[in-house]
Amino acid sequence: MPRLPNGFILAFVISLSRACGVTQLDKTDGIIPLRPWEANAPAGQNNSSHSHPQKPQERVAFDRKELQTILGFYGIKVAEGEWRDYAMDFGREKAVFSVFRRASEVPLYRIVKDPSLARKQGMYSVVAQTGLILKRGHDLSTVLRVLVKAPKLSSI
Repeated sequence: MPRLPNGFILAFVISLSRACGVTQLDKTDGIIPLRPWEANAPAGQNNSSHSHPQKPQERVAFDRKELQTILGFYGIKVAEGEWRDYAMDFGREKAVFSVFRRASEVPLYRIVKDPSLARKQGMYSVVAQTGLILKRGHDLSTVLRVLVKAPKLSSI
């Protein structure tokens, strides 16, 4: 690729900013440095020998099959009128699916995926509103069965 002089890039940025309605460029705005054509570093990072690229922290999340199981069960409970809202939290150590009766309350139940317990007690657990672990196991569908209420016998 041909090497462009820096003056051309600056003129392009100024003309582009004027076209967007910006009349004056503020010198206090953060400027992302452009990388040289021959460098392999991404834009905004310097290509020095003392900087070490760090691997971003991976987050624990529910995969598609787990979400289908959880959301299928959630849909049944919404249709029954028991649950109305949910929240998902994906952290570094565990993923949490919280269910609410109303949005302003604390969660009724939390479905937790903690991979550090996968070889011990099972990575899935259902936690009640009080913090009591209702069930823990290796299979998500069997853990969710604790939330299924047994049918009651009614008299006519």
